[in-house]
Amino acid sequence: MRFQKLNTRIVQCIVFWCLSWGMVWGRPVATPVASAYQVGGVEDKGFVIPAKDRDMIIAALPERAPATPNEMRRLLIFDLNVVYGGHPSRFYANLAFQEMGKKTGAFETVITRDPRVFEKENLAAFDAVFFNSTVGNQFTDPQLRQNLMEFIYGGGGVMGTHGTTVAFWRWGPGGGDDWQEFGRMLGGRGARHRAGQERAVMKVDSPGHPLMAPFPSEGFELIDEFFRVREPYSRDRVRVLFSIDTEKTDLSSKPHEREDRDYAVAWVRHYGRGRVFNTTVGHNPYQFWDPTMLSFFLGAAQFALGDLPAPTIPSGRLTPAIAAQEKLGWPLGMTAYTFHRYTLFETIAKTEEVGLVYLGGLSFQKVRKDSDKRFDAQLSDDELKAIRLKLDDAGVRMLTCFYARIPGDEQGCRAVFEFARKMGIETLISEPPLESLDTIESFCDAYDINLALHNHDRKASPHYWSPEAVMKVCAGRGLRIGVCADLGYWIRSGIDPLAAVKTVGQRLLVVQMHDLNELTLQGHDVPWGTGVGRTEAFLKEVHRQGIQPKMFGLEYSYDWEDSLPEVTTSARFFDKVTLELAK
Repeated sequence: MRFQKLNTRIVQCIVFWCLSWGMVWGRPVATPVASAYQVGGVEDKGFVIPAKDRDMIIAALPERAPATPNEMRRLLIFDLNVVYGGHPSRFYANLAFQEMGKKTGAFETVITRDPRVFEKENLAAFDAVFFNSTVGNQFTDPQLRQNLMEFIYGGGGVMGTHGTTVAFWRWGPGGGDDWQEFGRMLGGRGARHRAGQERAVMKVDSPGHPLMAPFPSEGFELIDEFFRVREPYSRDRVRVLFSIDTEKTDLSSKPHEREDRDYAVAWVRHYGRGRVFNTTVGHNPYQFWDPTMLSFFLGAAQFALGDLPAPTIPSGRLTPAIAAQEKLGWPLGMTAYTFHRYTLFETIAKTEEVGLVYLGGLSFQKVRKDSDKRFDAQLSDDELKAIRLKLDDAGVRMLTCFYARIPGDEQGCRAVFEFARKMGIETLISEPPLESLDTIESFCDAYDINLALHNHDRKASPHYWSPEAVMKVCAGRGLRIGVCADLGYWIRSGIDPLAAVKTVGQRLLVVQMHDLNELTLQGHDVPWGTGVGRTEAFLKEVHRQGIQPKMFGLEYSYDWEDSLPEVTTSARFFDKVTLELAK
């Protein structure tokens, strides 16, 4: 499997090279990169960037990237305009991004308008896709759309500028949204605007955010054609970076386009594992020879490509406690086993009710009341899409999934990892047979997905039940194999969680938190901080060691039918401790 991964990377490099020179498996795809940004098609009347404008762009390029790439990154730029006459500014963006990537070494680019680039084997050559002011219905092939959404949800990046909020839109009379999930993913729809060179003061909504480093925190002025996007835009879905400051901008010439007067201009989000950036800036060519804006776009590209970590929890969900957890790198998520007597859809709703933004799935949980389907690899693409949309409605992201049985054969294992990729899952939790671990680890590496080894008691989990036992299994393996510590079983087995975490250290991938009423085999869950589990001391020890688990799971294994009050109390205890630790 490691050899297969190497071969896959070689194929991706070949695909990238072919795309760069206009061919994929002998078929023309794009014009040569050397001229793609300079010359428009028939619909652009053969537009060419004037030499003086080109010189201004080159002179304004940033000297260095804000982050060092973890590996050679590849950015696909797609700039098709359908029916609509097009934005000449997109050629300036093409040039700026291509030369910016070259100068800083942050990424390579391929620029095309051929939808065949979204065939699965072609997309695999890229780390992110930049829809460069793409207006109109880009392509209608359902398989290409499925490929793109899986690419993003499974961990790819996507960028949009200006006209992208009406990409996959039937342009003209009687038109409308032709792919609603694209708008969901992007975070906004529509193109209502005022003057093409509207002057507006920008309010910094996320001061200190890595992508906002080029701008002053007190706000700044921009002149461009600013779209007032509508649904599915919501601060419960996206992290707003900056917006029109309605207190400092004269907007009296027209009625407000939104009742809430919320005119976001740039935002980020995660859609599954996908890193999403969008801005309505980009109508005017001068945005791409402005040094400050180019620095902003470079940071956005590195975020989308996966090299610049940046917070994405939606602005509307960002309580002081969640902001503290974001700062610590400690995501708190509901463990679906807490509500396993309910459906996954009900669990998502309860997660939102408790005020959490993360969830850990469960492979044997029913998905919904009107079906007997379980949350596993047998689900169809349409059924997975329904779950994606349900998660998005609630503002919840699934980080982990307990998968009861991961097959040890390659075909069965691949099916589970494909399921995990399509659901944006970062970490699978399971207790596989030892003889299956080599195969599973190879898929962890190939799919960039972790395996956290779960523990029950000594009888049920002879190889994983204690810190020493599970660390023996992890020895010699890559860091994608780690530990899911079920504190309840540790405590019932006489294991001190504080001592255990010292043994496990950075292998601690997931914590399933429990506090018990007594130190016996019969001990049952009580709200965190009220039992004998020394929950606060445990959290402080994890913090002292600088460990950042992929998720702290809120698992409450008692009073199954009516545990929501205790679950909520436990979440607020975690909030209190993390607020103190983040000071």
